[in-house]
Amino acid sequence: MFTIAHLKKGDRAIIKEFSIDLVPLKLLEMGCLPGNEVELVQMAPFHDPLYLNINGSHLAIRKETAAHIEVELIS
Repeated sequence: MFTIAHLKKGDRAIIKEFSIDLVPLKLLEMGCLPGNEVELVQMAPFHDPLYLNINGSHLAIRKETAAHIEVELIS
């Protein structure tokens, strides 16, 4: 399973699926939904949190949460 936590800086991917119980509702409200594009903009020191661009919204999420969101890389 390839997740947001596996992305490298500059990688873009499409969100495939995730467990609704493991992802905070606030992320869903900000556009973290299946079918939306996500780009890893930057990582904080020690790679946590991750700074993402999801359909134009900039979000910082913990790597632990990112590991629950499955994605498919865009080539």
